[in-house]
Amino acid sequence: MDYYLSPIEEQRFDLVIKNSQFITRVKRTCGRAEAKAFIESLRTQYPDANHHCWAFAAGAPDNVHLWDQSDDGEPKGTAGKPMLNVLQHSNFGETTVVVTRYFGGVKLGAGGLVRAYSQAVQEALSQTLFKEIYPRNAVSIKVSYSLLGKVEYWLEQSDIEVQQKHFDADITIELGVIPNSWKEQKAELENLGQGSIIFIEPELDNK
Repeated sequence: MDYYLSPIEEQRFDLVIKNSQFITRVKRTCGRAEAKAFIESLRTQYPDANHHCWAFAAGAPDNVHLWDQSDDGEPKGTAGKPMLNVLQHSNFGETTVVVTRYFGGVKLGAGGLVRAYSQAVQEALSQTLFKEIYPRNAVSIKVSYSLLGKVEYWLEQSDIEVQQKHFDADITIELGVIPNSWKEQKAELENLGQGSIIFIEPELDNK
């Protein structure tokens, strides 16, 4: 996976089917705690709603450990599961969708509910403003003080994230690198430092 999509800001989409109102909210949530907090905030915002069904991929879309969903009282498998299915196939990650339903008096049946909740999420995601998130690996480099200025300038021109710097006998710079770009970038850094830069790649060493 080169990148995935994640909402820039919280979005709302409204859908009415046979008098039932479906209010879909989409938000970027990094991790289960943020996802659950967002869900609870909507329960508080709409305390009189009949259901608050939800699904989230709270990390990268392919990280199954950060998937979850709930029917919140709707018949089993008619809300949370189809919502999560749409989310999984949309390439959205770090994303929670909540569909708040106000029952309109007309039962939709199991098939109708699956279609309604799927449509609510599909249409909401199609209107969601998003940014591209590039998964990164953690890499550290050690550079001398005399080389620091050149390395910092080079990093500013790249797509590498500088996360922390530690100043000791040498400077250790913690980086977030995009795997597909790193091989070429590492070669450029090696050339820049003429072999003096030390690379520490804990996540990559095990592969």
